Amino acid sequence: MSIEQTAIKTTYFSIIGNIVLALIKGFAGFFGNSYALIADAIESTTDIFSSFLVLLGFKYAERPADENHPYGHGKIEPIITFLVVAFLVISATVIAYESIENIQTPHKVPKTWTLIVLGLIIVWKEISYRIVIKKSEETNSTSLKADAWHHRSDAITSVMAFIGISIAVVFGKGYETADDWAALLASGFILYNSYLILRPALGEIMDEQRYDDLIEEIRIKSIEVPGVTGTEKCFIRKAGMQFHIDLHAMVDGDISVTKGHDIAHLLQDHLKAEIPNLCHVLIHIEPDDL
Repeated sequence: MSIEQTAIKTTYFSIIGNIVLALIKGFAGFFGNSYALIADAIESTTDIFSSFLVLLGFKYAERPADENHPYGHGKIEPIITFLVVAFLVISATVIAYESIENIQTPHKVPKTWTLIVLGLIIVWKEISYRIVIKKSEETNSTSLKADAWHHRSDAITSVMAFIGISIAVVFGKGYETADDWAALLASGFILYNSYLILRPALGEIMDEQRYDDLIEEIRIKSIEVPGVTGTEKCFIRKAGMQFHIDLHAMVDGDISVTKGHDIAHLLQDHLKAEIPNLCHVLIHIEPDDL
């Protein structure tokens, strides 16, 4: 299975899970007198739409390179990540606003059974996070990582809701708004996570050099090729789930242009075979004067 197909399959998993959880949370919050659960349902609903955006981005990124896009369509992924972050910020803002409104409005203490619902939700969302984050690492997908953090932020809001409802249930009258305060605190966590997701996507679209480990691996693999004596400049650009490499390789300065050309092709093929997710590899030959 290709990395693109793996990412798409993982996104379907997120969409189905979020639909089911949004319904469970919504009904449990309404009948259990818990706005924290309703806030959780709101976030899960936005997660559904953001996962659909991620899915559309993957479908678009699968398009092959063409005359207008010689490096392919992978740059759509960080743009989709920006939209996913926007959904996170919107959901956090709505939750914060509604929490403040509910803190000011007297209401009933949440039902005790909502704690059982929340406990199961927390376990499931953490499992979902671990599944999706693992797939994001396998595919080098920033938008899949953003989708994973949707699961983690959902788990965080559920933990906050669990704490708030527990306080309201244990202490009773006068503590009815504890779960609303919990929802308000959770919105702050969501905003913080939004920044953590946005930062690498911004670096990707700006071609920021953030791949020191990969550069080191490229240098080590390069000198395995006969005729390559070392490397100089190495620049990396990430487009979607693939990397584009510009590498200056050093060879004996006395060899012919044809021989240098052949070494460059051997090096290109070797790097693509040894390192996953390399797409375009541009080799510039430098004479080794030593």
